[in-house]
Amino acid sequence: MFKTLDDIGTGKRVLVRLDLNSPVEEGVVQDNRRFSRHARTVRELREGGHHVVCMAHQGRPGRDSFVSLEQHADILADHVDHPVQFVDDVCGERAVDAVRSLESGEILLLENVRMCGDELPERPPEEHAESEFVRALAPEFDAYVNDAYSAAHRSHASLVGFPLVLDSYAGRVMEREYEANTSIANREFDGPVTMVLGGAKATDVVDVMDALDQKVDTYLLGGVVGELFLRAEGYDVGYDVGGTDVFDYQWERNEGTIERLLIEREERVRLPSDLAYEADGEREECQVEGVEKDRPFPDIGHDTIEAFQSVIEESAAVFVKGAMGVFEDERFSDGTVEILRAIGETDCFSVVGGGDTSRAITLYGLDEDDFSHVSIAGGAYVNALTGSELPAVEALCD
Repeated sequence: MFKTLDDIGTGKRVLVRLDLNSPVEEGVVQDNRRFSRHARTVRELREGGHHVVCMAHQGRPGRDSFVSLEQHADILADHVDHPVQFVDDVCGERAVDAVRSLESGEILLLENVRMCGDELPERPPEEHAESEFVRALAPEFDAYVNDAYSAAHRSHASLVGFPLVLDSYAGRVMEREYEANTSIANREFDGPVTMVLGGAKATDVVDVMDALDQKVDTYLLGGVVGELFLRAEGYDVGYDVGGTDVFDYQWERNEGTIERLLIEREERVRLPSDLAYEADGEREECQVEGVEKDRPFPDIGHDTIEAFQSVIEESAAVFVKGAMGVFEDERFSDGTVEILRAIGETDCFSVVGGGDTSRAITLYGLDEDDFSHVSIAGGAYVNALTGSELPAVEALCD
């Protein structure tokens, strides 16, 4: 197991990896829950008298979201309630000079680490530890803290290179996310375990179901994956119409696994009995029995919502991966929002995973405190559920 901030001591020069990757709208970086979550780690280190140097990424080269972290420094400062200095350099002379001039209790944010050529290649930790990026910065620090759980499924230099050459610790986000997201595999619950699975990435959901097997008592399926399972059951849904491009290629990739899962776990898989669609600008619903798909179905129907709520109310633990529908359109938010509301009102251990699904909590005024944990991770959450490798976590544990 990794060491945490409880083990780090005081007054050290600390390099902290955060995940501040955020939406960018017309060049303006948007505040989100990642800043508030990581602020706890940064604030705790500052109050411990450490010299706190933060690094993070934003976007990928070639995309509109690939911008400087200068705005991020101001947003982070608001959440930490302390000034955050910024230097437009990752590991060159300006960055090193800024690190050396930092005083105890001060905070510095380096430039977007993906502007450094050594960062992005997926390489073994041993190779990253020998990169110019790591070799330039590591001698300036006493310790490394990784708080970027949401990027833990990547084997990038800033995530796996530094733990090989510095005393390394998990930040509070890393610690809490890892504990919550692996609990389905590592904890025993006094009652049924339910998984609510939806969203557009059906392949991820199918992989999760295939990996968990006996850990889950009931699977409640909606979104694209719900339709694909209905297709496997013989209903006339689960394929692309009206210009969509999300069903057919995922069906081709997962048909065999879906059909096998339905056979192996027939009594544990609950599928939608009705679906919602748009007619003359309004929400309408239809039963899946006898339906012919000539339009998209952007939500589950209310009969399904009520049936799923009944299962949730009897659950000791509920894990969520993916939305029940296109909740960004208020007409088709009922499935996602009402299921989340039922989870929040049930006395159970609950984890809501994935950035898109957790965004519905904020968008529709639900209380995050009603859930045991709301994850800010996407790919890392899926990896945790499926038992797949998390290179950044493994590097901390070595």
